[in-house]
Amino acid sequence: MPLDEKSSQCTQDQHLHTQSETQRLENAQVPKSMEEIFPSFSSLLMPVRLNKAPAAKTLSTPEGPESSFSTSIAITATSSSQPDESSRTEEEEKNLSTSEDTAKPRNMSIDALEKKVAFLESFLLLKYRMKEVATKEDILKIIIKDDEDHFPEIFLRACEHMEMIYGLDVKEVDPTSHCYGIFIKLGLTYDGMLGPIEGLPKTGLLILMLCLIFMHGNRVCEEEVWRVLNIREIYSGQKHFIYGEPKEFLTNDLVKEKYLEYRQVANSDPARYEFLWGPRAHAETRKMEILEFLAKIHGTDPKSYPSQYEEALREEEERAQALSVRAASTSMATASSSAVSGSFSET
Repeated sequence: MPLDEKSSQCTQDQHLHTQSETQRLENAQVPKSMEEIFPSFSSLLMPVRLNKAPAAKTLSTPEGPESSFSTSIAITATSSSQPDESSRTEEEEKNLSTSEDTAKPRNMSIDALEKKVAFLESFLLLKYRMKEVATKEDILKIIIKDDEDHFPEIFLRACEHMEMIYGLDVKEVDPTSHCYGIFIKLGLTYDGMLGPIEGLPKTGLLILMLCLIFMHGNRVCEEEVWRVLNIREIYSGQKHFIYGEPKEFLTNDLVKEKYLEYRQVANSDPARYEFLWGPRAHAETRKMEILEFLAKIHGTDPKSYPSQYEEALREEEERAQALSVRAASTSMATASSSAVSGSFSET
């Protein structure tokens, strides 16, 4: 078969595959809630309202950011930021009801809303796997259907889940036709998927590890890592539906990919281990990006974490100086090359 015919056939086959996947989504039975799809990840990296969680401390307390950060994550995973129903006053119930009515689209039940969000999330994951953009037109036709007025709320929630669970950003790449591209967050280039249509993106756990390491003074002991992950029902030796065997993923896959370093704590007996950022993490992302991400999900400002902010700021300045030196060196090399070329021309 001629090359151009093969290419045409390949494109046609891919198009038909995408159509069949889209049709499968249209006919699928949508789960009732996000908890049914992500039973252990519904709280991963979700925002923490520290002023409402009674046991939480701000990350800038004198006692240090490390324990406060882990505590805030634990609170997120084990308790709601809303007051217990049994302890609400009549006024609080009234205010809560008003707030919920304002937050959700009119004439759509929470159950129906969550179905739409879960369905859209599956659709966006499909588009990510196929390396295709998602269009508002397709989302309205396939997912939202007769509920176009609810598009902003459904789309926002699905994008938040993509960000918090999978470490993916949904960005509008064409405002005219409302096309959305799906990208790995924070400049990272690894999603841990086995292939273009196999597995699920694992960047969410990588980002969590980078956050933990940074907030614990650029190294975090293995015991603390598992304490935090166990709260999320992620256990060493127990297969996870996104990550497979989590310890293997952390200590082997991410180490091989040079995102993490896993080493024995110096002079520890019995041996204890710790995680640090690997060279690829340093090359692809910045501490300021990590801090801005944490500040966003906690609804605060990067300056709320003074020691981490100062460290991130120093790194930004060092990077800027390095880029300046590199640019000057390149300029000098170019000028020298031009001078040499000129002398040869004169000769």
